[in-house]
Amino acid sequence: MNDTPELLKSLRALERVFDAIVWLCRVISGVALVVMTVIFGWLVFGRYVLNDTPTWVEQYSLLLVMLIAFLGASVGVRENTHLSVVAFRGMVSTRVRTFFVIVSDLLMAIFGGLMLWYGAKLTIFKWSSLIPLIQISEGYRSLPLTVAGGLILVFSLGHLTRVFLGRDKRVDHIE
Repeated sequence: MNDTPELLKSLRALERVFDAIVWLCRVISGVALVVMTVIFGWLVFGRYVLNDTPTWVEQYSLLLVMLIAFLGASVGVRENTHLSVVAFRGMVSTRVRTFFVIVSDLLMAIFGGLMLWYGAKLTIFKWSSLIPLIQISEGYRSLPLTVAGGLILVFSLGHLTRVFLGRDKRVDHIE
């Protein structure tokens, strides 16, 4: 394919933006995991040493798990480590494999778009309700779903763009 220098420059800039977003998702997920570990340590200490169980830990932990899981899923889509069936694609010709990659990316983009749309609707709907014990908006429970849906949509469209430009470097791994 005859790529123009402007197109290649734009693609590299977009890749750098995606890489920065992935880095930020990893940092946020890592910090959330550390915070969850610390507050569970406080839960155990409070329950067994102080004989006073901190009831807020469970609610914050649920929020942190949502954050970790959904940001991790979006990173998995970007880095092609999400759950997918690759054994069949490994047994077919390159043209057929490319077709299955395109279908897979299209389905992931649709799925991400639906996550974004319905996650945003749920977040808006629940925003005025408060989570018991911690008194913050219920909308925070579905906000990671919304953000991850948007990221999955964008990352999948990025994969499709590279496929159609003949610049897709992904390799299926069977582990």
